[in-house]
Amino acid sequence: MPTTGAELRARLAEPLPLDEVDLADLDNFADGITPWRMFHTLRHQDPVHWQPEQAPNSGFWAVTRHADIARVDRDAETFTSTKFVNLEEVDDDQIKKRASLLELDGVRHRALRSLLQRQFGASVIGSYADFLRGLTATTLDAALAKGRFDFVKEVSADFPINVLARLLDVPPEDNQQLIDWGNRIIGNTDPDYADVLLHSQESEKYRDLPFRSPASLEVFAYGRELARQRRGGTGTDLISRLVNEIPRDGVPLSPQDFDNYFLLLVVAGNETTRHTITHSMLALLQHPEQLARLQEDPSLIPAAVEEFLRWASPVYHFRRTATRDVDLGGKHIKEGDKVVMWFASGNRDEEVFGNPYDFDVTRQNNDHVTFGKGSPHLCLGNLLARTEIRIMFEELIPRLADIRLVGDVPRVRSNFVNGIKKLPVEVTLA
Repeated sequence: MPTTGAELRARLAEPLPLDEVDLADLDNFADGITPWRMFHTLRHQDPVHWQPEQAPNSGFWAVTRHADIARVDRDAETFTSTKFVNLEEVDDDQIKKRASLLELDGVRHRALRSLLQRQFGASVIGSYADFLRGLTATTLDAALAKGRFDFVKEVSADFPINVLARLLDVPPEDNQQLIDWGNRIIGNTDPDYADVLLHSQESEKYRDLPFRSPASLEVFAYGRELARQRRGGTGTDLISRLVNEIPRDGVPLSPQDFDNYFLLLVVAGNETTRHTITHSMLALLQHPEQLARLQEDPSLIPAAVEEFLRWASPVYHFRRTATRDVDLGGKHIKEGDKVVMWFASGNRDEEVFGNPYDFDVTRQNNDHVTFGKGSPHLCLGNLLARTEIRIMFEELIPRLADIRLVGDVPRVRSNFVNGIKKLPVEVTLA
């Protein structure tokens, strides 16, 4: 793995022939370099590229330019989420059982989204500032005192899960269980995390569960007990709102709706922020001059958060399905084809970002697509994530006299989540 920004740029500059590009091969996502080389080749040679897949999947269109990604993301009528947003191809029965907020469009999507939208709005998130800063200090006090530690375990996984626990109003002693569930569910293609690997023969037994993960059953059971305790109460936590409020369309959440909504909160409430914080710390380690700039001028940190999000690109892609024949990027897409927005590639598009392979904490007009672009599915928790990341680095950076990498940085075996499993560091306090 490159250890400096210069080494990283040199590796990324190595040409990759188009016939070596395979976005369906998970092993291509293991080194932190090959994905970016594949995206670079596609943006320049075949920006709407047909990617074959192995059975049972049938292939997809890979959309890699910023402008095309935005077009797909904004047009839910032509590019629907209702056929699922991951690469797995599911039948109508599976859709009925597994659909969450992510796999809905139109009126029902807006109604379910509105149940919690206010809780992720500016006024509510602003009221959490003191809590978040105190929690950050507690997390850092415990981690930094160790001197040498795994930054993922002690900081970037620990912090957002504590925030999620507060929003769900569950005890902190449940935090590690929440983290483990997220790893097992999102890491369903990684042998280190998955109970059952996606598309293995055994996974057929779990085909009706989110991500085909048996961990989903444990999450459902946990959420149902919380719902039982909160139903009919006056709480303002996320669970109480889901079980006690009626969506705008007048259709109450079914037990299945609640299960899938709750599981989405558990997974999405941790993964994106966790991986962004980790990637950002790694980038600062590889670009010490950028860390020095933030140390010299902490007022740069709020804007730097947008560069952290662009650079990290914690979710590689989201899928849509064409509802009609349509032309995109010079290619003819047929009704029913999978169309996959590679957000990570859009975040390196030279047409939008000057010197996109430079990690620049002073970058201006940072029009990244990490949370989506003009989409009705814009990440519900984007303001909370931004706030968590900002406060984390506002608290962390002034404490550091020195920080260095002291081991390997293994990646999650996935072409969906751009995750780092471990980030071993050694720190000297200021």
